[in-house]
Amino acid sequence: MLPFFFGGLGWAFAQNSGSISGTLKQYNGDNLSEATIELIETHKHTLTDQNGNFSFNELPEGDYHLKIQVIGSNEKIVGVHVKQNEPAVVNYQLEKENISVIQEITLSTVTNKFSKKESPYVSKLPLKNIETPQVYLSVPKELIQEQIAVNLGSISKNIPGSGIPMLANQGRVTFLSRGFTTEPMVRNGISGFAYTTIDPANLEKIEAIKGPSATLFGSNLSTYGGLFNRVTKKPYNGFGGEVSYTAGSWNYNRFTADINTPVNKDKTILFRLNGAATYQKSFQDLGFSNAISMAPSISYQINDRLSLLFDIEYGHEKATSVVRFNPYLKSNKVQSIADMGFPYNRLFGSNDIAYETEMMNIFAQMNYKISDYWTSQTVFSRARSTIDGYITAINGTSDTKASLQVMKGNTNFIATNIQQNFIGDFQISGHRNRLIIGLDYYNNANSFDRVTVTGAPFDFTSNTPYSANQSTIDNLASSGTPRIEKNGDNSYAIYASDVFNITDRFLAMVSLRADRYQNLGVTDIAKNVNSGDYWQTNFSPKFGLVYQVVKDKVSIFGNYMNGFTNKGGSDINGNTFKPEQANQKEIGIKGDLFGHKLVGTVSYYDIDVKNMVRPDPVNNLYSLQDGGQRSKGVEVEFTANPFRGFNIIAGYAYNDSKMTKAEEKINGLRPALSGPSNLYNLWMSYQIMAGELKGLGVGFGGNKGNHSFHTNTTTAKVIIPAYTTLDATVFYDHKNFRAGIKVNNLTNEKTWSVRLTPQNPTQVLGSIAYKF
Repeated sequence: MLPFFFGGLGWAFAQNSGSISGTLKQYNGDNLSEATIELIETHKHTLTDQNGNFSFNELPEGDYHLKIQVIGSNEKIVGVHVKQNEPAVVNYQLEKENISVIQEITLSTVTNKFSKKESPYVSKLPLKNIETPQVYLSVPKELIQEQIAVNLGSISKNIPGSGIPMLANQGRVTFLSRGFTTEPMVRNGISGFAYTTIDPANLEKIEAIKGPSATLFGSNLSTYGGLFNRVTKKPYNGFGGEVSYTAGSWNYNRFTADINTPVNKDKTILFRLNGAATYQKSFQDLGFSNAISMAPSISYQINDRLSLLFDIEYGHEKATSVVRFNPYLKSNKVQSIADMGFPYNRLFGSNDIAYETEMMNIFAQMNYKISDYWTSQTVFSRARSTIDGYITAINGTSDTKASLQVMKGNTNFIATNIQQNFIGDFQISGHRNRLIIGLDYYNNANSFDRVTVTGAPFDFTSNTPYSANQSTIDNLASSGTPRIEKNGDNSYAIYASDVFNITDRFLAMVSLRADRYQNLGVTDIAKNVNSGDYWQTNFSPKFGLVYQVVKDKVSIFGNYMNGFTNKGGSDINGNTFKPEQANQKEIGIKGDLFGHKLVGTVSYYDIDVKNMVRPDPVNNLYSLQDGGQRSKGVEVEFTANPFRGFNIIAGYAYNDSKMTKAEEKINGLRPALSGPSNLYNLWMSYQIMAGELKGLGVGFGGNKGNHSFHTNTTTAKVIIPAYTTLDATVFYDHKNFRAGIKVNNLTNEKTWSVRLTPQNPTQVLGSIAYKF
C-alpha cells in the first residue's frame, strides 16, 4: 500500500506540474545543437539536441529564468512563467552572427546535403568559409554513406588533386595535395597521426586544408601542399545510432556500429561508441587484411561555462603487405609500368609473411567561457602506433628479375601534443576582431628494432610459382644485422592570428608562429652513441585578405602562407643548415549562392620552396642548401543542388611542379611523387524525395588523371599510365534502414599508385544498415 501511495503521489505531482521547452536557433535561422541552457532557479542545465530542442520537466508553477550560453556570443537570460499542466514554450534565435569555433556548430544545408563547409579547425577561429582567406574542402559522412566508401582512399576520390592514394605496407595512407605527398596526420585540429590503417567508421567528415599551413598547425602535421584533418563523430543529446553490414568481392565482410546515449537525467553527460570489424582478401593470388577498431567518446557539460570532451581511437590489424615495386633503373631508358611484364594480380609473398599493427589515440579537450568575449581551450592528444612482423618490398635486379626485400621486427611511434588557446571575439572602435593566441608543445618519440633481409632473385615475367615463406625469411634474418635505435624531437611554439573586420565585407588576417625545435638525434642502442642532435628557431607568417563582393554569397580572397621543415647538418664549409621554407601566394573566389544550392571555390596558387638540401656535386660526402622547387596550379571545386533530390560534386586540379635548382639529373623536371598534372573528379546522385518510392536513389561518378611518374630523371623514367575510373550505386534510404549496392571501377581499369601498387579491379559492394 505504501509504495502505491507514493507512486500515486508522484504521478499526481507530475500531472499538476509544468514544463518549459523550446528551440534554439542560430543567427541565420538554422537549429543550434549542443548549446547550454540553464534553469537558474533550479541550478539545472541541459544541452540542446541535434534539432536545437531542449526541455525542463516537473516544474512547480512560478516564474523562471533561462540562461542561454553559446561560446562566442553574449550570455542571454530569458524570463518565463510556468503554469500547472500547461507547457511553456520558449524559442530563441541568436542576435549575433556567430559560428562557434569551440562548440563546432555547423551550418545545416538541407538543400545541398553534401556541402558542409563551416569548420572550427581551418583557422581555429569562428570564421565562415566565405570569410576564410584559404581553400579547404569537406567530405561529410552523408556522402561517405551514399558512396559506401569503406576506406580513406575511397573517400579521397571526392577531393580535387588527391590522386590515387599511396598505401604503405602497414596500412598507412598518403594523398596528394598541390603536388606534394600529404598524410592524414591531424585529428580534430591537433595531432592524431597513425602509421597504420585508419578506419572511417568514426568519421563525421574529412577536411582537406590546402596550402602550407605551418603557422597554425606546425611543421610536424602539415606539408607544403596542406593537410588532411579527420573530424570525428561527437556525442549528441539523444538516444540513437545504427548498425550496418557490408559484403562484397574477394570475401569482403564489414560490420559497423554507432551507438549514442545520454548518461544522466539532465543530459549533460553524453556517450557515443563507434566500432568496426573488417575482414577481406586481396584480389591478387595471395594477401589478406583483418582489422577491428573502437572509438568511444564522452562529453560532460560541467556547468554553463565549462565543458569536457574525451575520446579514444583504437585500431588493430593483421595483414600482408601490399605490392611495392621498385623497378630496375640501370637500363637508363623510358618505360611504363604497364609494359614491364610485372603481373598485376600476384603478391610475390605468402600469407604467413604478415604484420600486425596497433594504434591508440587519446584526445581530451576542455573549454571554458571566461567572459562574453574570451574563451579558453585546452587540448591534449597522445598518439601511438606499433608495427610488428614482416613488411615487404619488391626490388628489380634486371628488366625481368627482382628480389623480395623483407623488414622484420618492431617499430614504435609515439607523439604527444598539448595546446592552450585563448580565443577572443570583440570590438575595437567598432571593428570586429577574432583573435587566437596559442601555446603548442609537440613531442615525437620513435624506436626501432628490426632487421632487413633480401631473398634470392626471381623472374617476375615467368608463370613459375614463387615461394617465400616465414621460415625462409626467419633463417635469413637470424644472420642479419639488426637496426636497434631510437630518435625523437620536441617543438615549442607560440602563435597568434587575428582577423580584423575593416568593414563588414572587408577582412584582413595577420598570423605569426614562433617555433623552437629540438632534434634529439639518433641513438644507437647497441653502441649507446647519439648523433645528429641540434636546435633550430623559425618564424612562420600568414596573411590573408577577403572582400565579400556580395555579402555572405560571393567573396574574393588572397593569401600568403608559409610552411617549413627543420634541417640538420652543415655544408663542406661548416655552415649549418637552416629550415627549408615554402611560401605560397594564392588568389581566388568563393561562392555560396541560391540558398546554399551552389557552393564552390576557384583559386590559383604559386608555392616556392627554398633552402632545399641537395648533394654537393663537387664532394659527394657533403650537401648544399640551395635547392628549390616550384609548384603552381589551379583548383576548381563545387557542390550543387540544381533541383530537389539532385546533387553534384565536381572538381578539377591542375598542378605544374618542377625542381628549380637541384642535382643535374632531376633539375627542371617534375618530381616523381607529384602525381598527375591534371586530375578530375565528379559525383552525381539523385534521390526521390516524395511519394511511394521516397528514399530510392542512384549515383554515378568517376575520376580521371593523366600520366605521372614513379621515376623521372634525365637518365631513366618509369611512367604510370593515365586512367579513368567510373563508379555507380543504387540505394534506398528509409527512416529506419538504409541499403545500397556499389560497383567500383566499372570498366575494370588498371591503375597504379606512385609506389606502383596495383589498385582494385572491378569491385561490387552491398550494404545494409538499421537505424534506431
